[in-house]
Amino acid sequence: MAVLNRLLFTARTTATSPSSIRSALRHSSSPTNNLQSPSPSPSPPSTDQNQLHLSRSGSERNVQWVFLGCPGVGKGTYAARLSKLLGVPHIATGDLVRHELASNGPLSSQLSEIVNQGKLVSDEFIIKLLSKRLEAGEAKGESGFILDGFPRTLRQAEILEGVTDIDLVINLKLREEALIAKCLGRRICSQCGGNYNVACIDIKSENGLPGMYMAPLLPPTSCESKLITRPDDTEEVVKHRLHVYNEMSRPVEVFYRNRGKLLEFDLPGGIPESWPKLLRALHLDVHEDKKTIAA
Repeated sequence: MAVLNRLLFTARTTATSPSSIRSALRHSSSPTNNLQSPSPSPSPPSTDQNQLHLSRSGSERNVQWVFLGCPGVGKGTYAARLSKLLGVPHIATGDLVRHELASNGPLSSQLSEIVNQGKLVSDEFIIKLLSKRLEAGEAKGESGFILDGFPRTLRQAEILEGVTDIDLVINLKLREEALIAKCLGRRICSQCGGNYNVACIDIKSENGLPGMYMAPLLPPTSCESKLITRPDDTEEVVKHRLHVYNEMSRPVEVFYRNRGKLLEFDLPGGIPESWPKLLRALHLDVHEDKKTIAA
């Protein structure tokens, strides 16, 4: 439990002590991946993703990336694809929370109340769950990571910055009306745990804004009768979650933008349209067979 204890100690202190928990994430830095990472910039970079330039770091290692974005924007979908493409683990704090909720452990009822009200789980609890996941990965020899859903607060970002060198922070963005429709259309198979979406989003162009089409992600026939809706996917809770996220995320975005690590990516539509454009924005020179593997 060394990783857990070190991360929790840092979360409880006012000033971050990098040396106290550096090994928790530094263990994920074996020099086996040739992916390039962005060079730090002394001043805030342009938010145009086309102007982001990736350069090889001094000591090559597996990527350590973070995905930011509002609830329902698709962080998990794109993080999972990149995880498969690059061969690094995808760690989603939302999944860690849901796993704890399903465990019926001592904190599950407290967590259930927080999540169902659309509130954010405390820093200390999120760090505890993340620490357990990192320890399990360390024991299996995992290298590198793509974090999804952490950090969500400036304090979390400062803690993470103190223990590891994040290469890149990808901030996915989607217009609010599409976000709300996506969240209300989310469904989960109660048997296999598969994630689907029954919403067909077709937004016409108006007021200078381009149109947007996002096809539904329908389940196979075997899952159709087993679909359930997450208890927090109601319109009232979704709007509250978006408001809370926007208030909390701005300082996090500024934090990484000032360090030259933030890539802002506006999703132009569904996966078929957005995935290849995201790969180009990341300057990933991959072959078509690798794109197919990640699909």
